[in-house]
Amino acid sequence: MGWLAAGDEYEVALVEGRVVARTASAESRARGGHERTLPAEIRDRPEVVELQRFAEWLDRHAAECAAQVAAWMVSSLPVPAGLLAQVWPDEAWRAALRDIVVVGDGPGETGFLRDADETEGLRVVNLDGETVRLTSPTVTMPHPVLLPDLEELRTFAAEAGVVQGVAQIHRATWLKPAGTDDGADSVSEFEGAEYRSWFHLSARATSLGYRVSGNGVVDRVRDAGRTVTARVGMSDPYTEEKAWTGRLTWHHGDDRRRLPLREVGPVAWSEGMRMAAALHAGRTVPADDAR
Repeated sequence: MGWLAAGDEYEVALVEGRVVARTASAESRARGGHERTLPAEIRDRPEVVELQRFAEWLDRHAAECAAQVAAWMVSSLPVPAGLLAQVWPDEAWRAALRDIVVVGDGPGETGFLRDADETEGLRVVNLDGETVRLTSPTVTMPHPVLLPDLEELRTFAAEAGVVQGVAQIHRATWLKPAGTDDGADSVSEFEGAEYRSWFHLSARATSLGYRVSGNGVVDRVRDAGRTVTARVGMSDPYTEEKAWTGRLTWHHGDDRRRLPLREVGPVAWSEGMRMAAALHAGRTVPADDAR
């Protein structure tokens, strides 16, 4: 983005997401330097205000793109290849999509997404290090627990210096233990995490992107074509001074009836455990335990 005149003495531009200024002189332009903070006399100028608003919009747009890609990945939803080609020229979309692992319909159609073109289609780098074209009309961005070559993909990414804009292959995952008790309908592994208050616990939950509903923290997950709600209980804010997390349970949609653990799919299990572990990690740690 070029420099805009902001009065007679300064020019402003958007540099790495920040509005910066430089003096409007040939020497300043030749030097390429700019002010670390905006001079007070131009902070309220319309050019500066509009540029700041544009920077804020770009930040929101980038966050929305990343959130949409994460939703496609967590739900393993099929995405039209043509749609990816249409959004690819947008820098924010490209940052969120680049190097996400996509899977097509045919054998061997798995790799790190490197390019998307409406004419040429999608191009990926496979585990052999070759760039290949995917011909499938739709692709999925599988949740990592559904990727059979997850360890190989992680090794390849480390060796090739792959950095994903949306965490997929390095997303924290949990596998349901074999022989889970048929009669069980809750997990107590992360129960009892203590917070200073209900408000601190709810703030931790919302900062992680989860929703607080009633006396619980919830996460709606699409798993094998159905919506499952993972729920971590919370202590009653009206009867307790401090707050504690409760057991982790899963439910059909918003149904209050608990699902038996044997009916919880791999994605819902992993995402529920991920939520419970994150809430447990934010607990208040007594001073004696912190040493």
